[in-house]
Parts: sequence; C-alpha cells; structure tokens
Amino acid sequence: MAVKIRLKRMGAKKAPFYRIVVADSRYPRDGRFIEELGYYDPTKNPSVISVDADKARKWIKDGAQPTDTVRKILKIKEVI
Repeated sequence: MAVKIRLKRMGAKKAPFYRIVVADSRYPRDGRFIEELGYYDPTKNPSVISVDADKARKWIKDGAQPTDTVRKILKIKEVI
C-alpha cells in the first residue's frame, strides 16, 4: 500500500479550498482518506496554511510520500 500526503479539493467552483490529507494512492483525489493533517487556502492574500507538524512528521517517518505541492507547503511551514 503506497501512502501519500496530498491535497483534497473542497470549496465552491472557482473558489478552491484544500485539505491536506494522508490517503492510499489508489483512492480518488476527493475520495477516502486515512487522516487529515491540515488545510491550505490559496484564495486569501497571503495564502492561509495550517498543518499539524507532529502528525506530518510521523507520517513521513512511517513512509508516506508527499506530493510536490504538499512538499512545498511543508517546507514553508518548516515541517521538512
């Protein structure tokens, strides 16, 4: 089972809001997930990012692979 840390899109049309979740790579983008780690709102100026750093570090240590976008977000919040 390949576990990924990725974004789950939410919000209205043309007003995206993302949740940072841990999910099996076989699940659809907005489908089932294992755990929610935080959220990302790019519509605000500046962007709003909230991440539970302890949970994110635990999942990365256990082998979860963040997507490119989530990796950038985690670097901004100094989790990685």
